[in-house]
Amino acid sequence: MAADGHGLLDGKTGLIFGAMDERSLAWSIAEAADREGAEMALSNAPVARRLGSMDELAEQTGSPALWADATSDDDLEELFDDVQSELGGGLDFIVHAIGMGVNVRKDTSYEELDYNWYQQTLDISATSLHRIVRHGLESGAINDGASIIALSYIGAQRIFSKYSEMGDAKALLESIVRSFGYRLGERGIRINAISQSPTRTLAGSGIEGFDAMYQFANRAAPLGNADQASCADYAMTLLSDYTRMVTMQTLYHDGGFSSMGMSDEIIQDLTSAYAEAEEE
Repeated sequence: MAADGHGLLDGKTGLIFGAMDERSLAWSIAEAADREGAEMALSNAPVARRLGSMDELAEQTGSPALWADATSDDDLEELFDDVQSELGGGLDFIVHAIGMGVNVRKDTSYEELDYNWYQQTLDISATSLHRIVRHGLESGAINDGASIIALSYIGAQRIFSKYSEMGDAKALLESIVRSFGYRLGERGIRINAISQSPTRTLAGSGIEGFDAMYQFANRAAPLGNADQASCADYAMTLLSDYTRMVTMQTLYHDGGFSSMGMSDEIIQDLTSAYAEAEEE
């Protein structure tokens, strides 16, 4: 454990999905988990091996890198067998940080969605959570009292036009959190979603208008946008025993944005913009 850790995850083992590069939320969460004393495995889709740098993170944290498509039942069955073999037992936590909007990346409007791409988006970004939990349970890999977290965004609750189909995917993700949470409670397993601020990640860069979304949230939130490091620290509390009675929640980690209407700064900006427009 690093010197600046607090031992929040001492003795715990986990599996973190979705670390692509150092900008990824999953990357920061893995670094924080290592700092807090956890032993873990990292997983991502095989295609990510040539697009990202998860192998470097695996070396840095002393974690096995296990490549699996989270939309494939066969891959997940093999993955959970491998995880138990690599870590010598079951899992105390799982982090789902997987998402991709296929129509968004291909600049297809919400009104004209390609439904095959739409299904891929839902499968990758939301249904994969259900598959992961299901196969984790069926394999016996998830320990009693474990904690599962998924990364979401307020676009599940509010409309951000350029977020498009990803709003639907995150809404489904949060519904799966609630539906599974009821069933997992019998074994003391908890599951929650972190609704994170707009964050400058590889996934975020693929959304048209992301910079505007980022700046708007940053100007509206009393504390500003939450970055990767603060998200990782918050995740540590949810993976630790200190939140053992918290489950089925979508928890907003966004500097207060989710409770805001308009800030003084935005009102001033809009007032100036409208005055300039009237003068033209």
